[in-house]
Formats: sequence, C-alpha cells, structure tokens
Amino acid sequence: MQIIKRARRYLRYQPLRQRINNDIRKMGKIVAKAAPEPDDERIVVSFNASTRISGMSLNAAFAMMTGWSLRLEGVRVVNFVCQQGMSRCVLGTDNNDINRKPPCQKCLLQSSSIYTRTDVLWMPSNDSPDIEKNLQNTDLAALIKFKYEGIPLGELCLPSMRWILRRHHLVNDEPTRILYRHYILSGYKVAKHFDTLLSETNPLSVMVFNGMQFPEAAARWVARGRNIPVYTHEVGLRPLSAFFTEGDATAYPVDIPDDFQLTPEQDWQLDDYLSKRFKGDFSMAGVAFWPEMQGLDQDLIDKIKNFNQVVPIFTNVIFDTSQPHANTLFSDMFTWLDDVLQVINKHPETLFVIRAHPDESRPGKASRESVTAWVKLREVESLPNVVFIGPDSYFSSYEMIQRAKFVMIYNSTIGMEASIMGAPVLCAGKARFTQLETVFYPKSRMEYLDQLHLFLSADEVEAPQIHRLNARRFLYYQLFRTSIPFDQFIEPDGILPGFVRLKEFGWQDLLPENSETLRVISEGLLEGKGFLLP
Repeated sequence: MQIIKRARRYLRYQPLRQRINNDIRKMGKIVAKAAPEPDDERIVVSFNASTRISGMSLNAAFAMMTGWSLRLEGVRVVNFVCQQGMSRCVLGTDNNDINRKPPCQKCLLQSSSIYTRTDVLWMPSNDSPDIEKNLQNTDLAALIKFKYEGIPLGELCLPSMRWILRRHHLVNDEPTRILYRHYILSGYKVAKHFDTLLSETNPLSVMVFNGMQFPEAAARWVARGRNIPVYTHEVGLRPLSAFFTEGDATAYPVDIPDDFQLTPEQDWQLDDYLSKRFKGDFSMAGVAFWPEMQGLDQDLIDKIKNFNQVVPIFTNVIFDTSQPHANTLFSDMFTWLDDVLQVINKHPETLFVIRAHPDESRPGKASRESVTAWVKLREVESLPNVVFIGPDSYFSSYEMIQRAKFVMIYNSTIGMEASIMGAPVLCAGKARFTQLETVFYPKSRMEYLDQLHLFLSADEVEAPQIHRLNARRFLYYQLFRTSIPFDQFIEPDGILPGFVRLKEFGWQDLLPENSETLRVISEGLLEGKGFLLP
C-alpha cells in the first residue's frame, strides 16, 4: 500500500518536477556559457551525496548555487558525484527492508540536472574484495570499532546507522549488521575515490553537506588528513537560509565577540522574531512543527495546583546528528532520563511535565527509540507526580515555562528560549548555546544531579541576568549573522517540505559583488573568512 501511495504521488508531481529540473538545466547552461576559463590554481571540491534522491533539497540547492557563483568568478569547481558507487546510501536505504537496493536511477536523473555542464568526477560501482573479506561475520561491537587502512569506518558510519534506523542504541541483529557492513564498504569506496580526486586536484578547500552522514564524513576525514580545509553546510535557523562552518555544522559553532551587544534596533528585530516563534509561527528546514499552538488544558492547570512546584522536562530526538555533540555529561539522553526518573521518585511534592519533541513522530522519520516508548517501558505515567505530553500534542511549551520553578533540558533549543524568557534552565547536554553562559550547565554527571536536587529543594531558583543577555546575543547572532539567506534565488517547490525550486533571476545576480550571500560564502571557502553576514 505504501509503495502504491509513493507511486501515485510520484506520477502526480512528475510534470512539476520536470519543469523544476528544466529550469535548473537552463540556468546551468547559462552559467557555463557566462563563466570565464577556470583557474586551476583555485579549485574547490564539492560533495553532497546525502541531501536528496529526487527533487532539489535545501542543501542540494545551497551547494549547487554556491558552485555556480564560484565558477562565475573563475574558480574551478569539481563535483564529486555518486554513480551507483555505494551499495547503500543514507537516503536510499529502506529501513523496513535493508536488502532493497537504493533508487539509483532516480538519483542519477536528478544529478544530470543539478550538474548540467559542470566539472564532475563520477564515483562508479566497483568491488573491494579485501575489505569485504574483513567484514564477513563481524558482530555489531566489532563493526562500531572497525578500522581499515587506518580509516575509522565504523565510527564514521555510526551516526548514519543511528539516523536511518531512528535509534541511538542499535539492535544487534542480522539486518542491522548487514546494513552496517554496506555502509562501511560504501564509506571505504568514497574515501578511496575521494583521496584520488584530492591528490589530482590539490584544492583550496572542500565543501560537504552536514559532515556527519557517512559519505561526507569519509570525504571530510580524508581531506583533513591532507590538511585541506573542509567546510560543512546545513540549514540555517531562518527559512531558506544556510549555515556554513569549518567546524561541525550540526553543532552550529558560533564565534561571538566578547564586546558584541545588541543595539535597540537589533533588540526590536529579535523581539519580532520571538513574538512569532512563541506563537508557533516558524519552520526549520522547510518543516513546520506546529500546525497550531494550543494553550494548557484545564486538567493540567488544575493538577499543577495540587503540587508545590512544577518542572517541565524537554527532550530531544535521540537519533539526530546533533546528538553526538550533546553527550558530554551523560552517555546519551535516555541515560539522563533514567537518572531523572530516580530523582522524580524522591520528590513527590513536585509535578514533572515530560515533553516529547514534536519531531519524534514526524511521518517518514518517526523515532524507533522514543521518549514515548521509554515512558511506557518505565511505567512513568503511573507516577502521580508526572504528566507526559506526547509529540503529537501542540500545547504551548512557553506557557509551561512561565509556570515553571525551573526548566530541564538535554540540549533542546527551547532551553535558550526559556533563558530569554527569564526562566532558570538546567542543561544536561552540550548545546549550541552552551558555549556562552546561557544556562546552568554543570561539569559532570554528579554535579548535575547535585544541582538538580538543590534546585528542587530550594525555596526559589533564580537565573542570573547574564543568562538572558547571552541567550539573546547568541540567538541574534545565529539568526541574523550566521543564517545566510538564499530566498532571493529559491522558494518552496510545493511538493515536499524542505524541497525547493529556482526563482527567476539573471546569472549576474550570482556574482559575489551582486549578492551578499554569495560574497560571504565565497570569501569563506576561498579565503577562510568566517561565514558571517555584516
């Protein structure tokens, strides 16, 4: 039935897809004709195998348009593109049937549009018998630690395994092991072909998507081994915007000057954004998480009155590629929740409201190791001082924060927003905003638990003013300095959330001198400058 639905959807939107791809090919030809002879002393290698199969995703568009712009200023852009070179890729994996091969023909058809009249090195399908022999009969523990020719392939593939299987703790069964072997073998092929490309081109820099999914992670590992700067990109916080960094894009590192303070105009700009966000009027990567925002229901309000205090607990999606950066005090989010559950049992005077992340039940990306399942397994809802709010409930977390004694998070962005609202926030994992003093972020697991008991026992918990000020500084920087807008060039395609099509523009608009967006990215890739808007 699901296959039939996909087929019907594909046929329904195929004419629109063809028009979108025709527009891409048309602009690709225009750029090729307008571009000067490329300078072989200025080469940038681009690779993004995990951004799309068919259609043009946001990150595919960021890389494509960046490549066009660089070529128009005389840079040689070499695109490393898969040509059925991986036995399994991330987006081409069917997590219900790992033996099903990726839809390579759809991907190649899309690639033929995106890479029209470009410099392409195709990664072909070929066998690697020696590594295949080493992978035979390996168990899960050995696969996670697997190295070959010095390449930590098991480690490089682990985030992709967790992401595609929608869980942090992998199941040690044969389907999981088979898929892991496919990823390791494919990652090895990427590394070897990419290493050959780098030795032949000696580029100024390498640009890859995300950096955590195994194809791009393998390429980045090889480039860093050659001391070639590698820049990763992800979606920015604002709609149709990109985030570029020399660090880990999924950690969103932001270098904020110590003397940076918001002007009155910047304060107003941030407040305008927050007023919409607090009403649920926002999206991330083209996905709107809140079709509606509801207030707290009367039953919950009445229950709160029966307790001395209320403490909300905001969780994350366990398989997200941001999570490896978060696991500092605790080995993972569920280890944290298990510790928190013990504390909950010792504080019957406190009502704890556990809030599952709305992305946990997103269609097509639903967690298979979820907070919902953890709550059921631990029989958490049987406790009189716990309320569980599932991922499908669109109640206002902000109203809950206003009633809270303090707020508990793992590394959720809502912790930063709670700090902006003036609430004390106790953070259990490294977050993008913990690089500044924005929340209470203890240095160890024991310190965290001590701090939690202290907060629960105190008559009152206050957040220092510096938390609010730094949270505002960080969020402003993330929104208006590091989120690089592409809305001049692209718009939603009307088919899938997070997928886009080209707007009408001339090739001259892609020149760095005519686009602040592309100037910032060009200077970052070619000169190593920070990817910051003025």
